[in-house]
Amino acid sequence: MKALLLENIHQVAVESLEAKGYEVELLSRSLSEEELVEALPGVSLLGIRSNTNVTATVLANAPDLLAIGCFCIGTNQVDLAAASERGVAVFNAPYSNTRSVVELVIGEIIALARRLPEKIEKMHAGVWDKSAKGSHEVRGRTLGIVGYGNIGTQLSTVAEALGMRVVFFDTADRPAHGNARRMSTLDELLAVSDVVSLHIDGRPGNAGLFGHEQFSKMKPRAMFVNAARGMVVDTESLREHILSGHIAGAAMDVFPVEPKAQGDPFESPLRGLDNVILTPHVGGSTQEAQEEIGWFVAGKLAAFALHGSTALSVNLPDVNVPELRSGHRLGFLHRNVPGVLARLNEMLAEQGDNVVQQQLATRGEVGYVVTDAAAPLSEGSLERLAASENGLWVRTWSA
Repeated sequence: MKALLLENIHQVAVESLEAKGYEVELLSRSLSEEELVEALPGVSLLGIRSNTNVTATVLANAPDLLAIGCFCIGTNQVDLAAASERGVAVFNAPYSNTRSVVELVIGEIIALARRLPEKIEKMHAGVWDKSAKGSHEVRGRTLGIVGYGNIGTQLSTVAEALGMRVVFFDTADRPAHGNARRMSTLDELLAVSDVVSLHIDGRPGNAGLFGHEQFSKMKPRAMFVNAARGMVVDTESLREHILSGHIAGAAMDVFPVEPKAQGDPFESPLRGLDNVILTPHVGGSTQEAQEEIGWFVAGKLAAFALHGSTALSVNLPDVNVPELRSGHRLGFLHRNVPGVLARLNEMLAEQGDNVVQQQLATRGEVGYVVTDAAAPLSEGSLERLAASENGLWVRTWSA
């Protein structure tokens, strides 16, 4: 069993998978589509971060691949529909680096409000510029959070603890934390916010969400933070509004185009601007977060490969089964059409297979049923399942 981990995933993931019997190859960089096609035959588990794109072409040329682990929050770098069609489970870490991102955003908001980027640059140039001009406390300011998920809600709580007022906008119906107020539209949020912080996902519909129109509707001298996805912001428009003085400062941790490897050149229209913080996609890059992500995602990959559990999979039906400690287990991934479970159980009964426990879940076009039995399932049952018109794959495990 082989696992390929890319983009310098934390060593704890290597140790976790090796302890479960996997041969692990760890690379510090991302791979292109062509390189993935060449590397994946023989690999059953693939671990990536945000810079590796797993396309339908890659999946079509990875016959041995069982699961993909995104050692980050986002999964838009994986063709989820193609993965589901081929029965490849995809997992991510939706909670593990939340605190790290929140702390970075809070630090950037304070730094921008105090105009620290300018002060730091002048000090390194040997210029003593002790002045309160343009420097403010964040207490009493209004923070507008766009996207009120795991990160947005925790940012809301921490910002309130600093004395900030919080408003938020989300297309989903999410409950407010603390004294935060929900805004009915994005425009309403922009009109009242002293700081706007983005925490939305990378779905295609969010591409270019923030451009000239949105920046124009922000309060004069407001600040802007993006630690979500680079493709949601028009950086040229942001540059124009910073140069005009309409936007007082910005902090960007993500960019529409990012270098693929350490040391590669970084280009952005935001380089060289006063009171602009540019960081290299390090929102979740703390030792604590990366270790937690490594442990969490590696555990999900192993639980699926070794026991059939799809708990917290982002693309396959969620069937949370424990480690198999006795007996035998059958996993059957199939197209979600009526009557599959009935025919499966009829087939098992005809073969004399005694079912001990069974779980079924469906998700979109796919269904997944896990059946535990005291005795090994008959070859006849397995052969018929594998040949069924609605089957995607059949796997078995024994304690």
